Amino acid sequence: MPILSGHPLFYPAVIVLALIMLWRGGRRARLCVLMLALLLPAGDGLVCNTLKKAIGRPRPYAVLEGVESRVGSGQNRGKSMPSGHAFNWFAATMILGLYYRRSWRVMLPLATAVAYSRVYNGVHYPSDVIAGAILGAGYAVAGLWGVQQLWTWIGKKWFPLWEARYPRLLPPWPAVVVTELVSKGSTCDFQREEDRHWYRAGVVLLVLLLVGRWAYIGSDLIQLSEDEAYQWLWSKRLAPAYYSKPPLIAWSHWISTRIWGDTQFGVRFFAPLIAAGIGWTLLRFLSDWIGPRSAVLFLLMLVTTPLLAVGSTLMTVDPWNVLFWTLAMVSGWRATQSDGRTVDWLWVGLWMGLGSLSKYTALMQWLSWILWFGLWPAARHHLRRPGPYLALSMNLMCLTPVVIWNWQHDWITVRHVAEDAQVGEPWRFTLKYLGEFLAGEAVLWNPVWFGLMVGAVWGILRHRIREPRLLYLLCMGAPVFCVYMLWSLHSRVMLNWIAPSIVPLLALAAVYWHRQEMPGARLYRRVWPWGLVVGLLALVPMHDSRLITRATGLVLPIQMDPLHRVRGWKEVAGLAAQARQQLLAEGRPVLLIGDHYGITSLMTFYLPEARGGLPNQPLVYCLSSPRPKNQFYFWPGYEHQRGANAIFVQRLKPKVQTRAWLRRPWDSQWRWVAPSPRDPPSLLISQFEEVTSLGVFPAVWRGQPQQWIQLYECRGLR
Repeated sequence: MPILSGHPLFYPAVIVLALIMLWRGGRRARLCVLMLALLLPAGDGLVCNTLKKAIGRPRPYAVLEGVESRVGSGQNRGKSMPSGHAFNWFAATMILGLYYRRSWRVMLPLATAVAYSRVYNGVHYPSDVIAGAILGAGYAVAGLWGVQQLWTWIGKKWFPLWEARYPRLLPPWPAVVVTELVSKGSTCDFQREEDRHWYRAGVVLLVLLLVGRWAYIGSDLIQLSEDEAYQWLWSKRLAPAYYSKPPLIAWSHWISTRIWGDTQFGVRFFAPLIAAGIGWTLLRFLSDWIGPRSAVLFLLMLVTTPLLAVGSTLMTVDPWNVLFWTLAMVSGWRATQSDGRTVDWLWVGLWMGLGSLSKYTALMQWLSWILWFGLWPAARHHLRRPGPYLALSMNLMCLTPVVIWNWQHDWITVRHVAEDAQVGEPWRFTLKYLGEFLAGEAVLWNPVWFGLMVGAVWGILRHRIREPRLLYLLCMGAPVFCVYMLWSLHSRVMLNWIAPSIVPLLALAAVYWHRQEMPGARLYRRVWPWGLVVGLLALVPMHDSRLITRATGLVLPIQMDPLHRVRGWKEVAGLAAQARQQLLAEGRPVLLIGDHYGITSLMTFYLPEARGGLPNQPLVYCLSSPRPKNQFYFWPGYEHQRGANAIFVQRLKPKVQTRAWLRRPWDSQWRWVAPSPRDPPSLLISQFEEVTSLGVFPAVWRGQPQQWIQLYECRGLR
């Protein structure tokens, strides 16, 4: 019975079966897989779980004496009515039955057995599974009918050719002959209308992605990262520049939180919108080069690139940087043509200026322009015109506030960036970081897309291809990637530093392999679907890492969980607030002090009383430092509040769990190992009369520790 409720091999088997159906099953199988993928996740999340929370019925083992859970209470912390297993199995049975009528002979007994196992295992009442089965089957029928009606309405309006070819998404399918648009010259008109269909499909894809990403960042699946909270805090004190970054990220946070409030959605609002803007720009740009159909396939490449997927949900400096780099690239192509206008160069200067205000890496795009002028003689005549120099002037004008701020603050940003890149270290040639850099980039690009990009670059260099579009995209992406790859021979390079190069180099791969006469073009068509599969399999756990456990039984240690950096911070703030309330009983003001800018910013964000005191009366401070280490150095500290008490919060690195990674879903709970306590910083001891450790505490998110912190009571600020 526990095996029927869930087995580590279930999801891998389903994925393999779905891939086989997509590969060899024809139209019926592909539509069936599409309906399962569309309806089941939406029904489970929006219908079944919503009803569970609204009804709030506890599970039998939690309230009935003598009833024990045979599948582990840790995996069943939710409510009981209706049963999600019964809902999903009977919905899947109904969908498969409509496409393959004889499938009920296998699916119905399986669905019934799974539903019964939920009662036997003590996690559902009989009424739970009956309600789940009826609700799931009814939802499947209603969902299929709704999708068919939506396709009929949208298809006739926006995709008449495709609607005429596939009028029904559900069997039986009538034999349909697509008529030509016109009797004379129909081939050209038909192809033009087909291209319009693909372009509209690309727009629909971007809209769906935008709405889906907004829904994701509006959920509670992830919390803010350290950098997001830190840069949100900058928006409470607007300035021409900041310690480590230009000011655009703070300005955008100020705008979005003014609209949506100081919420996670407000902080991240622009990230999905920027991703949609990049996609729409490239859809228009590449449709003229490789056709709308291939441009839509390129959008799917962007969607399944993990590093770009992260940038479409987390709002840091990289999304703005990639957007303005892309806009400058598109405007620059028009500007460097034989009929290029001065106004195009002004747009280039504006986009590069805004890019420089988002991240200083944007200045490296001038290396791309130098390389482009060097490789393409036809573009050099623009050097005798005012366009490029106006673009450079506009770029420098945008940087003026940053330069003035740094001049007033002893060029602190220049020194910080040089220190971060270890510019002052003596050059010691090493291959230690090169392999780490290339392997990391291959993973974050999607290994298949990375391989296609490398193959395209190698083909261009080997065959000395002089096609201007390929050379232009190569110039727009290669300099950044090569600079950081070479720098990895000196020191470690952060993998996201090459972010601006991803879009042009992926576009280069798409344009290169689109050419039918290219050797290997047939191989590209065969490899591309596998890149899409690899990307989707990577993105699903990246958006909710708990799905790895549900699918395979593989439990990742905290250090390897890609989402532990965006979980547990609200709980950390709650632990600190609880300790502060206890210390307030002594009658003195109590501050909160973090050992790092990240945890300081996160506690500020997740404590309402701390947010309410910004910017003039902060409650949370970063541990002071005699020299600049972060932006807190330039803001008023806690030194003037003599005699006050404080709670000091120090983050600890988690230890590896004691149990093996691979376990069965019905095993007992994990035994988490707390990190060893640490001594308080000597600077903190010198600032307070008494510093006492309260111990090490886990920040538990949905039953699992995500962060470990050590709390100290600090009395009597000197």
